[in-house]
Amino acid sequence: MKLILFEMTPQHKANFLKLAQSGFYDGTTFHRVIQNFMIQGGDPNTKDTDTNNDGAGQPDAATIPAEIRPELLHKFGAVAAARQGDYVNPTRASSASQFYIVQNHQGTKHLDGAYTVFGQVISGLDVIDKIATQPTGPRDRPTTDVKMTVKVDKLKKKKITELYGYQY
Repeated sequence: MKLILFEMTPQHKANFLKLAQSGFYDGTTFHRVIQNFMIQGGDPNTKDTDTNNDGAGQPDAATIPAEIRPELLHKFGAVAAARQGDYVNPTRASSASQFYIVQNHQGTKHLDGAYTVFGQVISGLDVIDKIATQPTGPRDRPTTDVKMTVKVDKLKKKKITELYGYQY
């Protein structure tokens, strides 16, 4: 998959780039997969052998202030920050590492305005669907690890449009 990060969410963009460039995401898995909804990853706990802590995050992990924008919607391929629920997180602060990618081809409109969308998959959308079809067990965790490696390439907007057809 190839994705772009939005300038309208500068804190989320900078955080994701920092983690990706440091190799933080390499070897983490998509630990929560719900077909016709989303695929979620980015938890460092997925690197250990205890699958029971996948998705729990680190106890004192930092959060990122919400950067919810009405024009950034949960459409197919949208990349958004996971977070704790409103009842414990009324400011809707985002997880510093966990993210999800919308797999529902009609989008997940019920999440619009509630979570920070900070990117969009522009190539490899079929990979999202392939991950979403993986058999899952308890807590929607795939029964076989779906590991990721994240690489950062910096391209000008004109080049992205030329290569991938994404219009800014």
